[in-house]
Amino acid sequence: MSSKIKSPENLPKNPGVYIMRNAEGEIIYIGKAKNLLNRVRSYFREKLDRPKTQILMSHFDSLEYILTNSEKEALILEANLIKKHHPRYNVQLKDDKRYPYVKITDEKFPRLVITRNITKNGVYYGPFTDVGSVKRTVKFLKSLFKIRTCRNMNGPCLNAQIDLCYAPCDGRISEDEYAEIINKIDLFFQGKYSVIVQNLKKEMAEAAQKEEYEKAAVLRDQINSIEEIMEKQFVDLVDDDLDQDVIATAQGKNDIVVIIMPVRNGKITGRDDFLMSGSEYDSTSEILSAFIQQYYGYNRHVPKQILLPEEIDDKELIEEWLSDLRGNKVYVKVPQKGVKLRLVKMAEKNAEIIIHQKKKLENSLIELKKYLKLEKLPRVIEGYDISNISGKFAVGSKVSFKDAKPNKKMYKHFRMETPGPNDFAMMKELLMRRLKMIETDPEPDLIVIDGGKGQLGMACDVLEELNLTHIPIIGLAKEFEEIYLPNSSRPIIIPKNNRALHLLQQVRDESHRFAITYHRKLRSKNISQSSLDDIKGIGKKRKINLLKEFGTIENIKNASLDELANVDGMSKKSAQNVYDYYH
Repeated sequence: MSSKIKSPENLPKNPGVYIMRNAEGEIIYIGKAKNLLNRVRSYFREKLDRPKTQILMSHFDSLEYILTNSEKEALILEANLIKKHHPRYNVQLKDDKRYPYVKITDEKFPRLVITRNITKNGVYYGPFTDVGSVKRTVKFLKSLFKIRTCRNMNGPCLNAQIDLCYAPCDGRISEDEYAEIINKIDLFFQGKYSVIVQNLKKEMAEAAQKEEYEKAAVLRDQINSIEEIMEKQFVDLVDDDLDQDVIATAQGKNDIVVIIMPVRNGKITGRDDFLMSGSEYDSTSEILSAFIQQYYGYNRHVPKQILLPEEIDDKELIEEWLSDLRGNKVYVKVPQKGVKLRLVKMAEKNAEIIIHQKKKLENSLIELKKYLKLEKLPRVIEGYDISNISGKFAVGSKVSFKDAKPNKKMYKHFRMETPGPNDFAMMKELLMRRLKMIETDPEPDLIVIDGGKGQLGMACDVLEELNLTHIPIIGLAKEFEEIYLPNSSRPIIIPKNNRALHLLQQVRDESHRFAITYHRKLRSKNISQSSLDDIKGIGKKRKINLLKEFGTIENIKNASLDELANVDGMSKKSAQNVYDYYH
């Protein structure tokens, strides 16, 4: 229950959370206090030393407070409210859901899934910054431990038939045996892979003793695979008992980057980076404290130690809260020498590198703005491309870059309805369909079309028809990397080593990759469901070659025997089979 007041004089001396609002009723700051009266009263002094407090109080209109039973409860409530309301003057962890997590589901026979949504159910590992790597790791673990992948356990599936699943749906493995496998996966993500390897070696020795040489060979390959992955992923330290998170920061122009390096069983198991917003007036100590509260408020592993570059406020309180989450004592330390200090310095160096990379990306946008004479920085850039074979399986793609980096959640595929082959008309359809979605998919700061003057002219007609001529648009011609602008007869040439050109090329190439990937998927789906499947001697490879050569099943039907026989990979007998089937 909260109470609203205008001044601090009526506040109680209890622990709790205070919520400050401006004249419009918006929440501008949320804080915690051991003694609400004393803490909030400090904001109402005649002389305010800190710039942040001065700015905050210039917008202050009223506040409300929520009483808690202890200072620790206030700490937890503060973090939850900041996450919910995102106040302007609180330090906040940004873009936390950029990265995926690996989840062990809360089921009788759990599954291993990749997700970006955190719920109360299941066990989570992550977040992981390298999406491709985590996909490969999960695929590897599924095949290694043969856990189920199906949502509904309604009978042995193909995976069970090809020995990729123990088929708990068919009673081939007990709940206890399956739980042991899940425990191995848990050890894997904790970095305790040596325990897994040890168990596998024991199984391999037992299999060899029983003369089950095939099984022993499989186990040997599994051991080699795990050791190879771990050699690439982990960096060895001295102490094998370390269970730590190393945290450091680096100051950027508008944001602060926070690096966290998990150390499990004496090995650095990765590196994650996060942005903290609203931090321009806060000290490093305050930023680190806010990060710890918001980061470990999720369903994450809490290590035995957290190493920091400097002391933080409320250290004892935060240690008590983290200890509750972990189930035993957690220590927050500032190392002064040895391996631990080197780890903190390593994390700080990584944070500086990321800040430098962010600066380079920002510079590429500034240069692009200058070359294209744009009114504002092109923070959101969209690229478009068409992919088809003789008009068949025609698809369009839209890719989106935000702050010079791919923003994949805003990518979109389109199935083209325009009859082909007619790339101009298809591009017109693609732009029309996308730009009619402005209400749900906000307009970009720049549109990049793959092509020269002709393609750009057609695209400009679409913008004019939709009254969107204020959106900047360019054509990027591939042969000489010339940039065409509307109402300009001569192209712009950006130097080849310039970051602005590299960014445009990346947008163009990504839109092409995204389009052609979808096109191949549709084509493959069509291939796998064609009448060619019924013809003796025609496998997947010959199907692909036939469709590449003739484009459609109808053209294959009308082909002569000699034309069929001349297709790469076709024999006279298989060509005769195809010809006879359709005649």
